[in-house]
Amino acid sequence: MKLGIASVMFLCSVWAAMPARADYNNGPINGRVDAFRINFGNVVSDTFEADSSQVTGFMFGAWELPGDTLLSLDFSITSAENGGQVFGSGTVSGANLTDKYISSNGFGFDIDLITVTGLNVATTSGTQYWLNLQNADVRSGDPVYWDQNSGIGCTSPGCPSEASQSAVGTIPSEAFTVNTSQGNTPEPGSFLLMASGILGLAGVLRRKSGGSVVGYQFSVLKEVLLLFLS
Repeated sequence: MKLGIASVMFLCSVWAAMPARADYNNGPINGRVDAFRINFGNVVSDTFEADSSQVTGFMFGAWELPGDTLLSLDFSITSAENGGQVFGSGTVSGANLTDKYISSNGFGFDIDLITVTGLNVATTSGTQYWLNLQNADVRSGDPVYWDQNSGIGCTSPGCPSEASQSAVGTIPSEAFTVNTSQGNTPEPGSFLLMASGILGLAGVLRRKSGGSVVGYQFSVLKEVLLLFLS
């Protein structure tokens, strides 16, 4: 009986865990080498490979002058370097934009972690996209820069990123992470994997049931599976 209850609970936890979250990570903030301006008409663009069906936000390292806090930022996700097909774009601010001080560097800048949330941009897993940042706004009107890390320490397929700035052309890539989600509907392959898992679990329960309560739980799992696949 304990096996049956634990198995049902495990199955429920598998369902609850879907959709899964995945990230594209181009490596940690460096803060000591260089950075590229993302305001005053400058656009910085970096590639990322989608690992899921939806971009929900992103994080990046910024260089700001002491006392500055990022108030708003324009972004776009496109098929080409600051161009091509636009999959999502807009201005982020307020509750969807946070600016966290990390440290200061020898150039007189504060190094901050910028976090953007609340996005809903459809993507295709395994496809390369460009993340473009511009029009970063601080109350003082000072310049804001995106930290360069050249992709050192990146951990994702497709990294290190390709990168460019509109004013200078090709540049080393920047420190950022793209947050993604599987969306609300698993892909057909996920359905098949989950179905095979349920069938395997049901087979174990049937072999161990001996006409007990576990046998009843096997029949319940079978009905659930049939309902799910219908």
